[in-house]
Amino acid sequence: MRASEFQRAVAAAESIAASAGLTVEDAVVLQDSNKLTLRLLPGDVLARVAPAAEQVAATEIELARRLTEAGSPVAALDPRVEPRVYERDAFVVTLWTYYEPATRDEIPPADYADALVRLHAGMRTLDLPAPHFTDRVEQAQRLVAGRDLTPALADSDRELLSSTLRGLREVVAGHGGAEQLLHGEPHPGNVLTTEHGPLFIDLETYCRGPVEFDLAHAPDEVGDHYPGVDRDLLRACRILVLAMVTTWRWDRDDRFPDGHRVGTEWLGRVRAALDGDGRPGTMR
Repeated sequence: MRASEFQRAVAAAESIAASAGLTVEDAVVLQDSNKLTLRLLPGDVLARVAPAAEQVAATEIELARRLTEAGSPVAALDPRVEPRVYERDAFVVTLWTYYEPATRDEIPPADYADALVRLHAGMRTLDLPAPHFTDRVEQAQRLVAGRDLTPALADSDRELLSSTLRGLREVVAGHGGAEQLLHGEPHPGNVLTTEHGPLFIDLETYCRGPVEFDLAHAPDEVGDHYPGVDRDLLRACRILVLAMVTTWRWDRDDRFPDGHRVGTEWLGRVRAALDGDGRPGTMR
């Protein structure tokens, strides 16, 4: 959240929660990136706030509601308020159940994989229009192609990302296997470790594609416990996803902490993951 918007965003969340009948005396910042995530006390509700022009919150609400009904491992909306998108002062706010973190910090790979299997099973029951994963790749390709959008990216690095995104998009899109509704970014930052087990959040990145595209966002060991994985496809997806997230770090509007340092490190990982012909090698 931009510094100029921060206080207004917090005020919008507090006002909406109070109007919904929840007691609000304090707001604790849990995450501040493209969205602002707040724990509002003492009512203990989790509020997610975003500029109205940058949100797809209505679809996320619908996905969360239907997946919760299907018993899928996703964070639930707060049952005390109407499940909808609230808007105030050019911000949209959604209100969610707050889960106390479990005592352990990391999710065992087998548990992570089991949760992802159950999430995918629930998603297969939904008939919702969704963007294709290639739409996400195209967003990265536009950033790489637009020098004004990624001005700090060196020419050699720009060519590396461009060729990797283009080539692996074709490989993954042409795999010929089954595709389904996906989370889109089920990385560890989008999985809560709770007493109820792992719960996925941030469903706004949903898309259609092979399950290997989702698995590519998870730690490598998770793929070892997910049944029926196409190993070659997963390797290609991992490099493709790495190239995508590396591209985000060079976006002039990116607000990731120390983004260019991280982006430089990840460029090295992209190179290391490709063989001499620029094709997927063994991930290191």
